[in-house]
Parts: sequence; structure tokens; C-alpha cells
Amino acid sequence: MNLIEIFKKELEQEAQTTRKMLAIIPNDSYDWRPHPKSMTITRLATHVAEIPGWIALTLTTSELDFATESEHTFYSNTQDVLDYFEKNVADAKAQLDAATEADLQKPWTMRNGEQIYFTNTKAEVIRMSFSQLIHHRAQLGVFLRLLNVPIPGSYGPSADEMEMVFA
Repeated sequence: MNLIEIFKKELEQEAQTTRKMLAIIPNDSYDWRPHPKSMTITRLATHVAEIPGWIALTLTTSELDFATESEHTFYSNTQDVLDYFEKNVADAKAQLDAATEADLQKPWTMRNGEQIYFTNTKAEVIRMSFSQLIHHRAQLGVFLRLLNVPIPGSYGPSADEMEMVFA
């Protein structure tokens, strides 16, 4: 199996898990944050929903420069977050379908003006995108747990799902 096929399979698996997590966000909780230094659920859920779009961005550009990035749209409604997520997953799938293994070896840079954060291959950036998705999805799970929202399992049953099995 080549890297593109591996990435497509991983995208589908992580999308299924992420979709379950995003779908349970209560619409009245989007302004909540567990600590003043934490993101609000609006910001975190939007970030989780945008991460699959990084795959398309990586495959269609050679860099991201935060100094030239425009304003973000943030979503404070579960259906809007899910719609944004589905758009980004579809864009990622389309770009993976159009990519070649050679494309994955091209360099990609993240910068803020003259400050370069890193330059890696596009394959490495896509791999990092999956790590970011998993990390921030888990962060969202902690936020929801603090709001007493039962959490779905990611790679097996969650403690909430186990309670239902043994209840």
C-alpha cells in the first residue's frame, strides 16, 4: 500500500471518530472554556473541523504564511461545525485522489513572515495533521467530559460506553 492509500484510509477512520465527537457538542456550550487560557468550544470545535482541510492545503500549496492569512470564521452551532468538517474532509479526499507519491516528497513550509517554523515534506505535514486532529479531538473530549457530556469511544469503547454495557 502506498502513502496516499494509507493517508486516505487514515483520513476515513479519523473522520468517523471525529464526526462522533463533533456531533455531541451541546449548542448552548460553545462559549464555554475550562480555563481563561483555554480556547472556547467555538474556537476548538472550529479548529478540529478545519484540520482535515490542512491536507488539501498542503497538497495544493508550498507553504502557509500566518503573516498573510486572512480572518477566520468560527462556528458556534453543531450543524455548522459538522458541515465545515465534512467540506474539509471532502476537499482532503479529492486532493489525495489527485496527488501522486512524488507530490508527497515535495517540501512544504510553515512560516510567519520571515520566521520559518519548519520545512518538511508534504507527507510529513499530512502525518502531522493527523496527529493534530487526534490531539485536539481529545482536548475537545476533555472539555465535553467537564460539561458532563457522555464521550464516544475513539479506538474502542469509552468509559461512558462501558457503563452502558455493565449497567
